[in-house]
Formats: sequence, structure tokens, C-alpha cells
Amino acid sequence: MTDVQDRPATMTREIPPPAVTVESKPFWDAAAEGRFLIKRCKGCGQAHWYPRAVCPFCLSGDTVWEESPGEGTIYTFSVMRRAPTGPYAIGYVKLDEGPAMLTNFVDMTPEEISIGMRVKVRFQPTQGGPPAPVFGPA
Repeated sequence: MTDVQDRPATMTREIPPPAVTVESKPFWDAAAEGRFLIKRCKGCGQAHWYPRAVCPFCLSGDTVWEESPGEGTIYTFSVMRRAPTGPYAIGYVKLDEGPAMLTNFVDMTPEEISIGMRVKVRFQPTQGGPPAPVFGPA
């Protein structure tokens, strides 16, 4: 039997399926195609995350979906070491478009993660739902 400490620390773990709502369905449909979308307000021009119909900055209902390359920098992170699957990290990525999003980090060990590191979105299968956006090295 292999001890958790002996496993490679690639930080890939199962993710529960997201809640898909009427507002977020276009995002999850695009994720299933490997595309990353964000919302942008046509009223004030601000991009925002989590996708929703009303702009959180100016409360305009005039928002549109926009395809994003899904690139950004790590703003902050935390490593969870007491998990049955081995260590993993979560944190905030500041997208190049401006919004920050909470995410999981993959394809790197905890020692390789650093604040300011460039990362790019990847899509990881979930337990029966659409794939979830996670971030790995750019």
C-alpha cells in the first residue's frame, strides 16, 4: 500500500459537479467545448467573474459573453496538506481581463507555485457534470 506522502504531488483531485443555472449555462456549455468565457458589461466596460446577468459594478443588465484566453497570474494561494488524495492548492487567479477567480491549481507541485506566477486555464472533468476550470503553468 502506498502512503499519501509517497504519491507524486501533481495536485489533481476529483471535483464535484458545479451547479448549472440559467445564467451560467452558456459558460458550462463552452467549458464542455474547451472554451473559457467571461462576462463583460456593455454599460461600464468591466469584465466580471462569476458569470451573471447583472453587472456587479454598475448594476446594468446589458452584459455579454466574451471568449477569454484564460490567462492570468496567481494572486494568492493556500496548500491543503491533510487530504486523503495528497496535497493540493487552491487560490485566486487575477485574469488578464481584470477579474479574480477562486480556482484549483493543477500540473505542478506545491513547491512550484508562487504568487505572480503566470497560469493558464485547463478544464478538468467533474463527477458527472461539465468540466471545471482549473489553472496550471502557462
